[in-house]
Formats: sequence, C-alpha cells, structure tokens
Amino acid sequence: MAISQGKSTRKSTGGRYIANRGKRKSELGREPANTGLDEKRLRKIRTRGGNEKLRLASENKMNLFNPESKTAETVEIITVLENSANPNYVRRNIITKGAIVETSAGKAKVTSRPGQDGIINGVLINE
Repeated sequence: MAISQGKSTRKSTGGRYIANRGKRKSELGREPANTGLDEKRLRKIRTRGGNEKLRLASENKMNLFNPESKTAETVEIITVLENSANPNYVRRNIITKGAIVETSAGKAKVTSRPGQDGIINGVLINE
C-alpha cells in the first residue's frame, strides 16, 4: 500500500470519515530519508515536473558555522547527542534538522534538512 499524505480516515473523536474518493498521485508520500553516520551516500528522487531532489542517505562530515569568529569549516561528525524529532534517533545515529551532534570542533546544532537538501549544515553551540 502506498504512503499517502491525504486526509485521515478518522475523526478526532475516533469516528470514521466516509471516503468520497480514492488516493491521488498528488497526495503521494515517501519513506523518510533517515540520514545516518557513514560515508557519503546520496539518493536521487524524482519530484513533480521531472525535477530531482537529493536525499542524503548517510554522511560523516558537516559544514559548521562558528558565530563568534564568523567562519565556516568542514568538520567530522562523531555522534548524535540529542534529537527532538525522535528519542530513538539518538541510538540509531539518525540526523535531522534540530539534532545536536558531537563534532571534532565541539557540539553543533543541525540547521539544514539532510533528507531534503542533500547536505548537513550546522551552527557551533557554546555551552
């Protein structure tokens, strides 16, 4: 069965909505990218209009911006420390936007969407 981003079949009370039509191609959803820590691997996804989106399957480097010195550098990612999207992502080292990661330069917060953009950008956190 296809993943759908269409309207739910259940009401907030638990009752059912009666479907007036089936699924549409425009409501198609896809499985999450679940960007992991490993050598760089990209997946190409065909989107509407024949365009392409790059999904980052795995990566072990990130572009890190230092707000104090106003410089950016490429650093190695060591591990995922926090992920507010899902606590289980920390155990599985899955990187999403907002995740706190340990890098060779210190703690950093991910500011890009790796599953959508195909790259990991972040900002150094001073604690």
